[in-house]
Amino acid sequence: MSAYVIADVQLTGDAGELAEYRAKVIATLEPYGGRYLARGGDIDVVEGDWTPGQIVLVEFPDVDSARAWNDSPEYQAIAPLRIRNTDSKRLIVRGI
Repeated sequence: MSAYVIADVQLTGDAGELAEYRAKVIATLEPYGGRYLARGGDIDVVEGDWTPGQIVLVEFPDVDSARAWNDSPEYQAIAPLRIRNTDSKRLIVRGI
């Protein structure tokens, strides 16, 4: 069953470091079957009081793959670029 990593990312620091993260993160997804379904773009809030930043949606084959990617040495090596330069909220959602 597919699983999805969903992130709401607000830039708070160095845009150059975040660009470096964005350039490197794709290669970390591929070994775990991850692929972007959405990465930024226009957002249309249709209900509720929410001011999202950049919304990112990544599909994985299953929850175990999503968690393995998140915990992988390859991803953890670049995660500090995102962590120190953004206010991010991320979660893993099981598909149906």
